[in-house]
Amino acid sequence: MRQSLSFQTGTNDRLAGYLFEKIKGVGMDELIEIDLIRFGFGVGLMLIAIGLSAWQRLGLEWDLAVATFRTIVQLLAVGYLLELVFALNNAWAVLAVIAAMSVIATIVARNRISKKVPRLLPIVGLSILVGTALTLAYVNLLVLQPAPWYQPQYLVPLAGIILGNAMTAAAIGGERLVSTLNASQGEIETYLSLGATPRQATARYRKDAIKAGLIPTLNSMLVVGIVKLPGIITGQILSGVNPLDAAVYQILIMFILAIATLGTTIFLIQGIYRQFFNPAAQFILH
Repeated sequence: MRQSLSFQTGTNDRLAGYLFEKIKGVGMDELIEIDLIRFGFGVGLMLIAIGLSAWQRLGLEWDLAVATFRTIVQLLAVGYLLELVFALNNAWAVLAVIAAMSVIATIVARNRISKKVPRLLPIVGLSILVGTALTLAYVNLLVLQPAPWYQPQYLVPLAGIILGNAMTAAAIGGERLVSTLNASQGEIETYLSLGATPRQATARYRKDAIKAGLIPTLNSMLVVGIVKLPGIITGQILSGVNPLDAAVYQILIMFILAIATLGTTIFLIQGIYRQFFNPAAQFILH
């Protein structure tokens, strides 16, 4: 049985993607191709949504229309780009795609955290890079072991999934820490006046921020398979994969996201809190 992965990503509140595995086996149905007619009926769902918005006078017609257009254009562009990358099967091309996704994730996360904290962009970028790279290296070298190591149908989808979730965790955790520190100046300065170090004075806030960044991932792990079927397992089942095989891949992905988001958030929080203190350990508002 020969397995391959393909990648799909969106451009809503987070940059993510999902694994889409095709397995041709005995008794498995062929993938139903979405032709122009079927695609047109799919677009009809958004036309219905726009009609409902107009009926209820919600004022969302333009937003829905723009979102529909951008979704179509951006995902088709990604599809053609990844088709080219897969055909090239070149390490530099794969790394270039991952680097581009990393840059976008970094900018989006930084913008959601704050634009006033100094050196925040490199802190966010380095945190996402370290969390993603370490997780990818572990999974690629010890779990999947593709040959060659840069095989795009594995590396690109995994990187997209990790980056999307790491970006979300970084944005939530970072924003929580910045807002909490700015609102707790009096308490922090009291700790400092009593002899506490900046690390000790911010320990509770840092822990709360890290926990906040992990909430989406933990919630997903707690209800996966019970309340919802994630995009990964859904895409695999739709493509004809045995449900049990799809479930095993989903388990692996959930574990990957847990360690990647935790690592990214820890690195980020450690970098951000230091920007609130000068060399004399005095607290600075941002």
